[in-house]
Amino acid sequence: MSTLALRGPYWVTVRQYRRTLWLTGALVLAALAVIGGLRIWDLQYPDVYVEDGYTVPADDNRAFGMLRSGIAQLTVGMVLLPILVGAFVAGPLVAREFESGTYKVSLTQSVGPAAWLRAKLLLATVVALVTALALTGVFRIGWDRVSGTWDLSWSDRGPYEASGVVLFAYLLAAVAVGALVGQLIRRTLIAMAVTGLVMGAVTLVLGALRWSFLPVKTVTGPRDATLWTPDNGLMMDMGLTTSSGARFDPSVCWDEVNRTPSRDGMEDGGMKIFENCLTRRGATGQYLDYHPYSHFWPTQLIESGILLALAALAAYAAFRGLRARHL
Repeated sequence: MSTLALRGPYWVTVRQYRRTLWLTGALVLAALAVIGGLRIWDLQYPDVYVEDGYTVPADDNRAFGMLRSGIAQLTVGMVLLPILVGAFVAGPLVAREFESGTYKVSLTQSVGPAAWLRAKLLLATVVALVTALALTGVFRIGWDRVSGTWDLSWSDRGPYEASGVVLFAYLLAAVAVGALVGQLIRRTLIAMAVTGLVMGAVTLVLGALRWSFLPVKTVTGPRDATLWTPDNGLMMDMGLTTSSGARFDPSVCWDEVNRTPSRDGMEDGGMKIFENCLTRRGATGQYLDYHPYSHFWPTQLIESGILLALAALAAYAAFRGLRARHL
C-alpha cells in the first residue's frame, strides 16, 4: 500500500525524517499512557465530602497529586512545542538542506524551488497540528479533574494555550518563521537558535499582553468588605476608592505610618494611624478589576489572529526570498 499516496518531495521528506515522526508518535503515546494511567488510578479513590456539598481528594489519594503534576508538566511541553517545531523547521528541515547542498538533488527531479519548500512546510505543518491535537486530547483526560487548583486555572500560562485554539496558531507561526529563518541563514545550528529566540520572544510578549486585549470589568464595595472575582474570573488589580469613585493609592497612608516616630510598622498603633489616614482622605470603598471567563475565547481569537498574520507575512517572505535567490 502506498502510504497516503505520497509522491515526489512529500515522499522524500517523510523518508528523510521518519525517525523523527516515530519519535513524535512515541512521545504522544507516552503522554497518553502516563496521564491516562494516573487518571485511572485516581478514580480508585473516592473523594471526601466536606461542608456545602463540596468534595476534596482523599488524604491517601497520591494519584491526584501526581496527576496534577503530570498535567502541569504536559502544559509546559505544549507551550514549548511551537519553539521546538520552529527550530526543527529552520534547522534540519530547511537550513541543513542548503548547508549540505542536498536540495540540488530534489531540484534535478523536475521539482521547482517553491514546490520543494511547500512540500516540506506542508508536511511539517500537518505533523505539528496533529501532534498538538493529540496532546490536547491527552490534556483533556486530566484537565477536568485538576482544573482550578494552584497554577492550573483557565487563565494560567499552559492551560490557556492547551485549552483553546491559540496553540495551533502558534504552530503555524513557528513553521512559517522557521522556513523564513532557515532559508535566509542557511546554517543549521544558527537557524535553530535564531528561530528559537524569535518564537520564544513572540511567546513571552503575547503572553504578557494577552490580558490587555479586552477591557477589564470592575466590581466595587465598601472599604471593609471582601470582594471576590465573579464567574471564576482572573483578578487584574484591586485597591481603594474615595467617596467620589476616584481610585486612591493607599501607599500615602503607609508612608504616614512609617513617618510617625516611635512606631514599629503596623503594630504599636500603626494600624490605627493607617485607618485614620484612610478616613481623613475619604477612602470609603474598594474596587477589583477582573477578566471573566467569557473573555477566554475572544482573547484566544485575537491572539490567534495576530499569530496568523505573523505566519502569513513570514511565509510570504520565505517564498518571495526563495524566488529572488533562484536557489
